[in-house]
Amino acid sequence: MYLRYFGLNEPPFAITPDPAFVYLSPRHRDALAHLLYGIGQGGSGGFVQLTGEVGTGKTTLCRCLLEQVPEGTRVALILNPLITPRELLAAISEELKIDISGSIDSTRLLVDGLNRYLLKAHARGERVVVVIDEAQNLSPEALEQVRLLTNLETSKEKLLQIVLLGQPELRELLQRRNLRQLAQRITARYHLSPLGHRDTHLYIRHRMQIAGAQRNPFKRGAMNAVYQRSQGIPRLINIIADRALVAAFAKERMDVTAAMVQEAANEVQLGEHQVRRVRWPWIAVTASVVAVVALIFMTVSDWREQGDWSAGQTGAAALPASGIESEVQIAAAEADKAYQPVEQVAEQAVAELDSGWLRVHQDQAWQGMAELWNDPGAAFAIQAACNGDNDSGYACLGDQGSWSKIRRLGLPVILQLQVETPAYLLLRGIDDERLLVGKPDQAVTVSKDSVEARWLGSYLVPWPQAVGWPSEVRRGNNGPAVATIMEMAARVDVPYHGDQVFDAAFEVWLKSFQTRNGLVADGIVGRNTLLHLMTASINEPQLLESWE
Repeated sequence: MYLRYFGLNEPPFAITPDPAFVYLSPRHRDALAHLLYGIGQGGSGGFVQLTGEVGTGKTTLCRCLLEQVPEGTRVALILNPLITPRELLAAISEELKIDISGSIDSTRLLVDGLNRYLLKAHARGERVVVVIDEAQNLSPEALEQVRLLTNLETSKEKLLQIVLLGQPELRELLQRRNLRQLAQRITARYHLSPLGHRDTHLYIRHRMQIAGAQRNPFKRGAMNAVYQRSQGIPRLINIIADRALVAAFAKERMDVTAAMVQEAANEVQLGEHQVRRVRWPWIAVTASVVAVVALIFMTVSDWREQGDWSAGQTGAAALPASGIESEVQIAAAEADKAYQPVEQVAEQAVAELDSGWLRVHQDQAWQGMAELWNDPGAAFAIQAACNGDNDSGYACLGDQGSWSKIRRLGLPVILQLQVETPAYLLLRGIDDERLLVGKPDQAVTVSKDSVEARWLGSYLVPWPQAVGWPSEVRRGNNGPAVATIMEMAARVDVPYHGDQVFDAAFEVWLKSFQTRNGLVADGIVGRNTLLHLMTASINEPQLLESWE
């Protein structure tokens, strides 16, 4: 609707991977070079692996790769890897235009047909490459079948090159012991990180120019805000920037401001996007976490005692397998008794948040959060978790959103502010016009306006963890993790009371829960969904709505 208004020939921020709009940052150029090297002689018939967060541009790079493959290269592109090993063989054969009419029901015949094709291609001097997008969705069995394909060889060289594109979970998948043979055959690896601050500006300018703009309507502050809210993820940049252009058009403004970007980002509800990925989260027992969290940790200890855990994993003592309810009640009572009330703060609200106060207190945000979790010695562990340490005893989820989203979460968070340099601010309470910020013993009340001037929507949510919780739990999974999720689901505002299995009925309920909480309704218990399920079972700490 805004094309004519801004003098554009086509939408500049469509989320489809149009090669005409490709902006190759230094990171993307390096990634593309690795891919081209891998499918050339440098691959030596092994695997090439490219990973990156959702929306960082892996599929776009795949399109660029296909346009630049060396002459004499045959490519089979697999876009839907949620298939069986035999279906995968059939899909590869169909992509290479191999007649499989007489072998579709036989794995052996499919492999034989593919081997004959590869030998003929080799005799013609051609290379054959299989590119699998979203490879993190491959089952271990399908990955093993792909590995076996690389055994097809002559006396001097491999006949098939495999390129795996996937999210970071692909790296975790390939670390499994039963896939170590495949991991050893990866000859080129690259992890595609998001765009930096400068490249985000260049990306926006580039796409506006390609779309036909005579000038860039995004002010510098607006582009800064786009970077902060998207964290440099190209897909999120496109979504936010497109919505901001609509806002400027609706307001009959020729320039896009930071305020418009903030409004746009809030409207699109970024969902479960994570600034920092936290691997293998597990909520640990602390004095301030109630029954279900204790139950989670009890489950971990039970698994360890059964010998299902590798050496070196640590944690606090577990509850005994019997007498769970009474032990949980005792733990909850002790938590209530141990928790100290919030200290009284000055009644007058501070009109402006002083930058000097921020500099003094930002390092104390971690200590303040540790005290709120009734674990004063955990400040370093919390900071480490928010810097990506997966084994610190805490998990940390980075997110973006509005005050209302934080209020729905109901937990203290650490705001990421932009002052002279990025700063951290512990947020402990929020009402219609004010915020309670700072350590428990040094808390102050400030106006929302004084913080909004420095806050672009990013915040961190840490919580206790022990190593072991799977990164995702979905339909068809079973075991202690599913049992624990069912315990959580029975405690939320609209509880689940169905069969205690992760089946289609629970998936439907879970999608409804995710929708109510502003999450991506994918029916999978990922980190953000786990956190929202858990909050209903946490008595302390909580985000305060009144404190005087």
